Amino acid sequence: MNLAISLITNMSLASLLVLIAFWLPQLNTYMEKTTPYECGFDPMGSVWLPFSMKFFLVAITFLLFDLEIALLLPLPWAIQTNNLKLMLFMALLLISLLALSLAYEWMQKGLEWIE
Repeated sequence: MNLAISLITNMSLASLLVLIAFWLPQLNTYMEKTTPYECGFDPMGSVWLPFSMKFFLVAITFLLFDLEIALLLPLPWAIQTNNLKLMLFMALLLISLLALSLAYEWMQKGLEWIE
């Protein structure tokens, strides 16, 4: 019962925050708010510079590896389990998945800065 109440509360709070974050920025948008501001002067050039896709890909790769490594954090507590072989198998499976993912990313030259 407590788990169901906790899940319902968490899901409703998360949904409420997503809805607020989606609708709140759309309330008062007009042209003056969207123009760049340079100390009271008109902009001297284009302030919207193109963003390199390489930074985005490296950031996404970092986030994926970081989240996968976060799955290994409860490993010291999992040692106390009764089924130690299954826990070790799952940990080795996750580590091998990380190693294979890194090797694939390296072979595809996803970690190279020079194009």
